[in-house]
Parts: sequence; C-alpha cells; structure tokens
Amino acid sequence: MAKSLDIYIGWDSREPIAYEVAKRTILDNASIPVQVKPIVLSELVEKGAYTREVDPLASTEFTYSRFFTPWLAGCEGWALFCDCDFLFFSDVAELLQYQDPNKAVCCVKHDYTPKEGFKMDGKVQTSYPRKNWSSFMMFNCAHPSTRKLTPELINRESGAYLHRMQWAADDEIGEIPTEWNWLEGWNEKPAAGTPHAVHFTNGGPWFKDWQNVDYGDEWRSQALQIDPEFKPI
Repeated sequence: MAKSLDIYIGWDSREPIAYEVAKRTILDNASIPVQVKPIVLSELVEKGAYTREVDPLASTEFTYSRFFTPWLAGCEGWALFCDCDFLFFSDVAELLQYQDPNKAVCCVKHDYTPKEGFKMDGKVQTSYPRKNWSSFMMFNCAHPSTRKLTPELINRESGAYLHRMQWAADDEIGEIPTEWNWLEGWNEKPAAGTPHAVHFTNGGPWFKDWQNVDYGDEWRSQALQIDPEFKPI
C-alpha cells in the first residue's frame, strides 16, 4: 500500500478561497506525503480534453470534470477527489486503510435528500439517487472499471451515469465512514470532537447568506490566515 496520496480538489472561479481552505487543512493535518492539485475546467477545455456542452443544472465548474481524476493521475495508483467546499480536521493517512484493490472507487454512501430548493449561490438544488456520493471519491485508478473513465466517455455519458457510479458494479464501490464527508446541515454533530472532514454542501461561510453554519468559525479562521482581507461574497 502506498504511503502517500494524490488529492484532486474541484476548483471553481466563483469560490477560489474554498479551494485554498480545503487544501490548507489537508496539508496541515497530513502525516504522509500528499500532493494537492486543483481540477480547473478551463485548463481541461484548453487541452481539448473536456468538450461537454454547458449544463444549466451544473452547480459548479467541476460537476463533471471531477471524473477526470483517474485520467489526470495517469490511471495508476490511488487518487482522492473532493469538492472544494470541505474543511478537514483529520489526517488523510487514515483513508489508506480503505484502499481495497478489489474496489474501483470508495466513498461515503449517503442516504441524502436535500431539503432546500436552492443551493448557496441560487443554483437549483437537485435530488437524485446516490446524491453526494461523488463529492468525495477515492479512486483505484488502475481498476478496469475506473479505466472506463476516459475523456471520451466523460464527455459523452449522462450526469446520472457518472454521478451514480454506473461505470462500476455495485460490489466494486467501497465504503468510507460518514465522518469523512460530514454534510453540514444534514448529519448530526458528533457527541465529542469533530468530523474528519466537514462538507458545506448547501453553502459555506464564503457566502454572505451562509454565515450561521456548523464549523463556520473554524472555516473563517482558516480563510483569514490565508487571506487577511477575506470578505464573504
């Protein structure tokens, strides 16, 4: 088992500070060598790798580009993807124990139905099976099912096919504990301590209208250390 981890975070031009906080809190807590890289949609477009039409229901710039993670990792080893709206409290080295060579991908298998009709920035909040499973995925990049995720397939297939992980058999989808993709506003707070990683899935403290959220103070503290001039948008 590798004692390092490549991590790809979805980057969105509307919320770059969210990426920086996720990256900082990963690195600050990591006890193993970690490389954190952004998935920037415009770069994939410039390379000619990403050719999908604009989806009006896509809530972020990385709605589909997240599935390029195994390809960007050279279809080798393991690579973690997460959305940018994460705040990490724990060491990602703990995730290595879930790297089962028989699995194509591992994730938190949420049973989640959003209450809100709209997300943080006015985007429509859509509900679908396996909602939020794809917001935190640890890919076994060399697995035959994961290798199906070529640029051609990602550009061609539906959002449902990609996000519901229909490119892998059900028994090829491993499970990671909820604490690694703890949904703010949905999951119950732990009796003691903090989740391993908080996911501000409905909206985060970088938006003016989303200040009163669990772990918002901790997120703002990190943001101000990165950018003392930080102001919510």
